[in-house]
Amino acid sequence: MRERLSSDAYIDGILAGDRVILSRAITVVESRLAEDKLLAQAILNGILPQTGRSLRIGITGIPGVGKSTFIEALGIYLTSINKKVAVLAVDPTSSKSAGSILGDKTRMQELVKDPLAFIRPSATGLSLGGVARNTREAMLLCEAAGYEVILIETVGVGQSEIFVKGMTDFFLLLALPGAGDELQGIKKGIVEMADAVVVNKADGLFADEAAQAAATFKNALHLAQAGESGVTVKVLTCSALENRGIAEVWETVQQYVATTVKNGFFSKNRAAQQVDWMHEIVRQKLEDLFYQNKEVKKQLHGIEEEVGAGKMLPAEAAQLLLNLLFKI
Repeated sequence: MRERLSSDAYIDGILAGDRVILSRAITVVESRLAEDKLLAQAILNGILPQTGRSLRIGITGIPGVGKSTFIEALGIYLTSINKKVAVLAVDPTSSKSAGSILGDKTRMQELVKDPLAFIRPSATGLSLGGVARNTREAMLLCEAAGYEVILIETVGVGQSEIFVKGMTDFFLLLALPGAGDELQGIKKGIVEMADAVVVNKADGLFADEAAQAAATFKNALHLAQAGESGVTVKVLTCSALENRGIAEVWETVQQYVATTVKNGFFSKNRAAQQVDWMHEIVRQKLEDLFYQNKEVKKQLHGIEEEVGAGKMLPAEAAQLLLNLLFKI
């Protein structure tokens, strides 16, 4: 393991915008080691006054929709107008090997070289929803380092929409032309969560199909009620590959933020997310306590075999294990 710095060294480096120190600090907050958890807490406490000033954008969509290409195009556009951009890209972890490819830096070859950009791929680990366990903490570290826009990419696996919506100010759903993906616009859950729908790959032979997909989304959204934000969900088309429509996407984000700041939803949403984060941490810590408990560890495998063999009901087994944890 690489030697850790003092908490003050991490804090000073982050506030100075040192990308190497920022990356190392994110490694600390992602660590499951007990000593690193204490160090991470000290770092986060130290940088907390300098957080909360960035715009947090969540980007999701099915695999193959071109999330990485879109994020690179958007990131390059933002740095061209002198915005500092951090990309927190999440790669799925194998349930068998626990490995992860972490290939986003390879896919975003131009953006990774930009001095105004910072790209951090992380593995989902055991987390549900296609976001890494410590994405929120990483986001705070990037904000303290002076990044004005935080782009959070998920793996796009069903639950990801819920989780990324719960930690961002603007949630963008990427869709594909001609893949039946536009039918997702009819699903109430997706409509309620998306702040904008962008049909990507609107180029070449797919240009007409992209326009048709956008029309389908607009028709579906026309029937939906306006969300709590008070902003009508916009539908746009773009070609990340040809760098067309990216400026319009950013303009849509800015209009959304201006409206929600004015009507009070922006701050209300941030406050609700903080409370939700607290409850999520409680759940994570209880899970850690459960699997680290000596009595649970001792009996877990045997109880798993009983459940697997059909000799014990899952609910009964779960209660038995919880009784061990709480010494009931």
